[in-house]
Amino acid sequence: MQFSSRTRTAAVALAALALAGGLTACGSSAKSSASGGSTGSSAPAVSGTVTVFAAASLQDTFTDLGKKFEAAHPGTTVKFNFGGSSALAQSIVSGAPADVFAAASPATMKTVTDAKDNAGDPKVFVRNTLEIAVPQGNPKHIASLKDLAAPGVKVALCAQQVPCGAAAITALKAGSVDLKPVSLEQDVKSALTKVELGEVDASIVYQTDVKAAGGKVAGVNFPEAAQAINDYPMADLAKAPNAAGAKAFVQYVESPEGIAVLTAAGFQPPAAASSPAPSAS
Repeated sequence: MQFSSRTRTAAVALAALALAGGLTACGSSAKSSASGGSTGSSAPAVSGTVTVFAAASLQDTFTDLGKKFEAAHPGTTVKFNFGGSSALAQSIVSGAPADVFAAASPATMKTVTDAKDNAGDPKVFVRNTLEIAVPQGNPKHIASLKDLAAPGVKVALCAQQVPCGAAAITALKAGSVDLKPVSLEQDVKSALTKVELGEVDASIVYQTDVKAAGGKVAGVNFPEAAQAINDYPMADLAKAPNAAGAKAFVQYVESPEGIAVLTAAGFQPPAAASSPAPSAS
């Protein structure tokens, strides 16, 4: 079959239009795919090491959450520095590289937020209550805060500048108990270890620490603890080396899955006000 030159020209034009349309569609598809399409997010990809400074009382739960976060974000590694909140805060202010700070009190968080450009917007994510830790069997028969001041009873407390120590002092004042501890520890885990090793007869720690001890110690509740509940604020740091990782970790801890892990360990949900108010240290 013979085609006229006019017919051949029209066919070529139609083919060119079809090819151009296909290239445009492919380009649009590629652009949509690159930007995430309709399900895309403007959030930057999360990778690398996320360095978290956290109160010693968060060690067990945060270690668990760190593993879950790494599984949810392949290519990330969470590195923790656990210790007394006051010491961690001073390290951050002095320039220690950290992405996230989770403190055991608003007062220690305030040390960081008061330093220019050191912290973002802290938010209380859990609360914690004090409890008396005693050896299994409670050989000194401690049943109240006043029993800690009985002759022959050796007690370890956290140092006053540490949140658990500040809370213990508040509770002791509320109960009008004059107590002279035989040891002042720099974090709550150290105070608990004194009981586990039998070096003291009791220590005032958090309920979560007694629970985490897994039967190595017993816990004694006391009513004055209700007047010394600690709020735990957390913030991604303004000078975070891994800003995207910091925000992602904070969001993960504050997610329903993260809060479920924390409450299962004995932490309490935050009060209605989510922003920490300054408190005495």
